[in-house]
Amino acid sequence: MIQSIDRAAKILGLLQGARRLGISELASALELPPSTVHGIVKSLQAHGLVAQEVTGNRYVLGPALLKLSSVYLDTLDVRSRAMRWMHELSRTTGFSTRLGVNLLGEVLIIHHERRPDDTEQMPETGLNLPAHASALGKVLLAYIPEMKLEVLSRTLGELTGYTITEPGVLNTELEQVRTNAVALENEEAVIGESSVAVPVFGEGSVITAALSLVIPDSQWPVDEKNVRDLHDAAWAISKELGASVRPPRAG
Repeated sequence: MIQSIDRAAKILGLLQGARRLGISELASALELPPSTVHGIVKSLQAHGLVAQEVTGNRYVLGPALLKLSSVYLDTLDVRSRAMRWMHELSRTTGFSTRLGVNLLGEVLIIHHERRPDDTEQMPETGLNLPAHASALGKVLLAYIPEMKLEVLSRTLGELTGYTITEPGVLNTELEQVRTNAVALENEEAVIGESSVAVPVFGEGSVITAALSLVIPDSQWPVDEKNVRDLHDAAWAISKELGASVRPPRAG
């Protein structure tokens, strides 16, 4: 167990149910020095997980927790409906597939279907990807304005020599993503790995998630048939979620 995470979780637990507690009260409940608790609380506050009263020195649960809970509830349905289509997509293309959603300006992988070649592969469900350096993230950024604003408000980190770090360049690419409903990423996050992603929509043609194929660099660029298969799988999931209008399809 990681001690700092354990302590942070206990602080969130103490604040549940609309409780308002000060540093000394939290420190007493945790049997920790106030200085230690203060540091943890300030870290949680920086991420919006706790908030300080406007007038006073007590703390409450923060707005980011509401967003996290909403993401969790929203992902239950899309993940359950996507799993069989992702399994079939991996089987027909030979590539692993990822399903990702926006989580605080990053991509949360909510399901990962491994390549059907029986090789040892790391499970990726629950991992985060940088939005600006992943095909999944580019799709989400293209369709979620508030996510794009959040990402472009900070420095675009360089992960490899191919990572897009100029906001203007990224914006131009995102316009193309919306036009064609497909995003590409070639070794921008990890050397030797590329990906192609398309949107998954729900009711009202609101984007719900992004679906991608993960392509080894030795097999890049991706075959057009695989992109069509990816679009078809995403549309099958979208229809199950209540979408009624199919987006444009590149190629």
